Amino acid sequence: MIRLNLSLKYIFSTMVVLLAVMGITLGIIAKRHEELVIEQTRIQAKALFQQIVITRRWVADHGGVFVEKLPWVEQNPYLKKPLLVDREGKRYVKENPAMVTKQLSKYAQKDKLYSFHITSLKLMNPENAPDDFEKTALHEFDGKKTGEASKIEKVGSSDFFRYIAPLYVEQACLECHLNQGYKVGDVRGAISITVPMDYALSIIAADRRYMLMGGLAAVTLLMIVLFLITRKMVIRPINSIRTHMLDFSRRGNPAMPVLETGDELEDLSRSFLDMAKSIDSYHGCLQEKIRSATSELIGKNEELLKLNRSKSDFIAKISHELRTPLTSIKGAMDYLSARMSMQGNGDSNDAVAFFDVIKKNAERLIRLVNNILDFERIELGEFDMHLREIHLRDIFHEVIIGFRSEAEQKQVSIRLEAEDVIVSADEDRMKQVLINLLSNALNFSPAASEIVVSLREDDGYAAVAVTDAGRGIAEDEKDLIFNQYYSKGVKNGTGLGLAICRGIIDAHDGEIGVTSSVSRGSSFYFRIPKERKAVHGQEKEAACSR
Repeated sequence: MIRLNLSLKYIFSTMVVLLAVMGITLGIIAKRHEELVIEQTRIQAKALFQQIVITRRWVADHGGVFVEKLPWVEQNPYLKKPLLVDREGKRYVKENPAMVTKQLSKYAQKDKLYSFHITSLKLMNPENAPDDFEKTALHEFDGKKTGEASKIEKVGSSDFFRYIAPLYVEQACLECHLNQGYKVGDVRGAISITVPMDYALSIIAADRRYMLMGGLAAVTLLMIVLFLITRKMVIRPINSIRTHMLDFSRRGNPAMPVLETGDELEDLSRSFLDMAKSIDSYHGCLQEKIRSATSELIGKNEELLKLNRSKSDFIAKISHELRTPLTSIKGAMDYLSARMSMQGNGDSNDAVAFFDVIKKNAERLIRLVNNILDFERIELGEFDMHLREIHLRDIFHEVIIGFRSEAEQKQVSIRLEAEDVIVSADEDRMKQVLINLLSNALNFSPAASEIVVSLREDDGYAAVAVTDAGRGIAEDEKDLIFNQYYSKGVKNGTGLGLAICRGIIDAHDGEIGVTSSVSRGSSFYFRIPKERKAVHGQEKEAACSR
């Protein structure tokens, strides 16, 4: 691949440069060639003009010429004695320079070679009226701005080269034009010559095609030669070095021959061989250090695992031992509080208030111990579950009833929107998850708001969401709230409730998460599959490792 890619890059870049240089060069040559052809046509037209002027001068110097009158030849009405009859009765008409010029132009037009037209700003013959090109040139001639003019003009589908130059009054011209106020050296008029350019332009176009094809052929041949040379002198040695590099990266064998090219590629080959030997030597030392460090790390890791398990086991046992006396203390507090309430005197009312404070703190301590115990069981992989088919809607309804009193105190309503979804799950753990989520929702819900618990079936899953109208959760906290001991913003929280929820949902092969925006509330959701495989058809022990 590296040979092909490098070749393509080299060929493409070289081709672009060559095409650009060739295009500019051919463009300049084509433009110059066109200018030369046009200049050659201009010289040809100028030569015709000079020939016509010489012919006119000869006719003028001889006072005109008499030619036999042919049937279609008319007498020149602008000449004195335009007709002559000899002794034999033959008639001859006199032709002046203007008429000779006109007759010659008709002959040239008939043969489709070229044409010329005599014209002037002071007309004697209306047929000599100038067109726009001729009129512009005549004004410039009168103003002595230029001595000739030319242009390429398109008439219909054909192109013509037009050339015009002034005619100056000579002594022989005064015989006819003296009455018009001319004197020798004045501009009498001009002769414009029109030469067809179609053939010349076709030659230019053909030459351009030949130059283009020749240029492309030269570029192609040059690219082929450059490719072959580059492939032999650069691509193949680079491929050889690349092959040895790949072999070294796969097998770690630094043995490779040095490419004897006598240039930079040979230096590169030697440098790589030296580098490969250094890397191989360093790799051997590094492997030995890695083995030693890995062995030490394994021992340290095993030691840490033992310490962590001992810590977790110790916390679990302490929590279990604390739960029993705390439960007894709570029961005794409930009994004493009930007895004092029955007495109804002032002192007993104060005692009842103090006992309520003690009772609430005892309940909080029990919840803390229970959460620690559950979390450590999850950490130890001893989180047992008892799976059976349960109606989640009935369980959720029971849990919501248990929160009714607390919700009324905070002026918060709880609404259940549930389908009758049957799942294979641990009933107590499902209650624990919903209790934790509702407790969080109540803690953050403002007065006169509503908490919505939704339950629906979604493609073989039970989908649950608890939505509140609280202050919401910032984006940078969404990934942290399910971590252990994270309780930002919760006054009496332990930071274990959501971590335990995640452990329970993970144990049910489900997923849990939250969607929230600041000042718009939060929605905690989880999904668990409706059916799960049970061990021996009864129970499945799920270890939830974090």
